Amino acid sequence: MKKEEAKKRIEKLRKLINYHRYLYHVLDRQEISDSALDSLKKELFDLEQKFPEFIAPDSPTQRVGGEPLKEFKKVRHPQPMLSFNDAFSEEDMRDWLERISKLLSKEELRRLDFFCELKFDGLAIELTYKDGIFQMGATRGDGFVGEDVTQNLKTIEAIPLRIPVVLGRDSGQELKKPPPLLVARGEVFISKKEFKRLNAERKR
Repeated sequence: MKKEEAKKRIEKLRKLINYHRYLYHVLDRQEISDSALDSLKKELFDLEQKFPEFIAPDSPTQRVGGEPLKEFKKVRHPQPMLSFNDAFSEEDMRDWLERISKLLSKEELRRLDFFCELKFDGLAIELTYKDGIFQMGATRGDGFVGEDVTQNLKTIEAIPLRIPVVLGRDSGQELKKPPPLLVARGEVFISKKEFKRLNAERKR
């Protein structure tokens, strides 16, 4: 295979693999078998070994064989990463809204949007993307300084190494160009279904 052909095939394979991983690990859907996906991964790995100049930090192969680190360096959060207060009733939510209303201007209140969801208890993390590429992941720590767990987070399939251009087939939303800097915060947790699957694998 010629160099230019290899480059095009590598790019196509990455898109295919990322698409099917997103379906499986985020949307809980599957369009191809596990063996078919493994074949795509193997082809990509072999091509990147033959043409290492085309290996990119957001390639699916960069997850493979990554050993989680046991010691972590400290990193300072660009903005304090504070924990959320719990709300147990509608009254708690109304009291919270009244408190923040006193801190905001009328224009800020007009632009205020928020949503509620069930609380997932897990490990609070911060993901940093530059030009759509995953650069670093850090724990909350004390809210000001956390630990760099980037390599460990790369083993989590649901965390994209590149922000997808199409956010979702069903939503119809498109992100034509990722922002220069994007910081996302959330919780890392494991579902009961995935926990059972991992335990079953360990018993084999």
